[in-house]
Amino acid sequence: MNHKLRPVTRIISLVAAIAIATVIFLPIWKIDLAAPQYPEGLYMQIYANKLGGDVDIINGLNHYIGMNHIDEKDFVEFQVMPGLIIGLAVFGLLTAIINRKWFFFAWFGFILAFGIVAMMDFYRWLYNYGHNLDPAAAIKVPGQSYQPPLLGYKQLLNFGAYSMPDSGGWIFFGAGLLLLAFVWIEIKDIRKKHVNLPALGLLLFSSLLLTSCKTGPEEIPYGKAPCDHCKMTIMDKRFGAELITAKGKIFYFDELTCLNKFKSSKGLNTADIAGMYVSDFNGSGQLLAVEKAFFARGESIHGPMGGSIAAFPDAGSRDQFIKDKDLEPVDWKSINQ
Repeated sequence: MNHKLRPVTRIISLVAAIAIATVIFLPIWKIDLAAPQYPEGLYMQIYANKLGGDVDIINGLNHYIGMNHIDEKDFVEFQVMPGLIIGLAVFGLLTAIINRKWFFFAWFGFILAFGIVAMMDFYRWLYNYGHNLDPAAAIKVPGQSYQPPLLGYKQLLNFGAYSMPDSGGWIFFGAGLLLLAFVWIEIKDIRKKHVNLPALGLLLFSSLLLTSCKTGPEEIPYGKAPCDHCKMTIMDKRFGAELITAKGKIFYFDELTCLNKFKSSKGLNTADIAGMYVSDFNGSGQLLAVEKAFFARGESIHGPMGGSIAAFPDAGSRDQFIKDKDLEPVDWKSINQ
C-alpha cells in the first residue's frame, strides 16, 4: 500500500484536483420548473455558497402553498461547502506530490463520502421544504406534499419539476468516475505485485456501507404498507410513525403505540436506532423526529390502534389544539419511559 502511483495516475490526480477546485465557482445543481403560465420556465441554481436563478419568483409561488421561504442565510451548508471543496482539491494536489497508493485511495474515499453525504443532505433539504407546510396556506390539497425529485422529473400540481446536476455537478461527477477508473487500475497493479490488501479492503467496505446506509426518513406509503407490528394497513396520515435502524432498515407503523411495542419486542436500544419519526397530527404529511416533536395526550385522541397521543411540529400548534380540551402536553421522554 506504500508503493508509488503510476505516472499517469499522478497526472490524473492533478487534473481531477484542479477540476474539483473549479466547482466552487460553478452551479452544482439545478431545479427547473415548467408550467403553462410560465412558458419560458423557472429555475433555481445551487452553488457551493449561494443560490441563483428565479429564487424570488419561486418563493412567491411557494407562499401560496405554504412552503417555507428559501433564504441563503438559512443554509449552514453555504458556509462550510467551499472549505470542503478546497480541502478535497488540496488533498488531490498532495496525492500527486506524495505519490503513494494509500494516499490516493484515501483521497478517493473522502471524495466518495463527500458526495454521498452531500446528496443525503440535499434530500433532507428537499423533504423538509416539501412537507413542512403552513396550515394557513391559501392553497391546501389534503395529503399533498411538494417535495421536488432528488434526481429526474416529478409532477407537482401544474408544475413539472426537473432536478439534475449543473455544470459544477457534472465536473465533480466526472472527476469521481475518472478517479474510480484509476483506483481500479491501481488495485490491479497491487494484485499483480501480490501485495496484501487488508487496508484497501477496509476502505472499500466502508465506502459500500456509506452508500447503503439510510439516515431517513422516507415517506410512509399510506394505504399500501402494513404496520410492522400489528400488520394492519397504515391508513391515517395523522398518526403514522417510522423507525430506522442503525443499519438503514426502515419500519412503518400505524402510530407511536405500535412503534414502541415493536421496539420493546425486538429489544432495540439507542445504539440500534438511527432515527424515529411520527406524523404531524395536522395532516401535513411531515414526519417529525420524536425528540423534536411536541406531543399532546388524552382520551379524546383516537389513534388507529387505540393510542391517545398526537404529535405537532411546534408548541404553538400543539397548544392551540389542546386549548379548551381535556388534554395534557407531554414530551418524548415521558412517552418513551
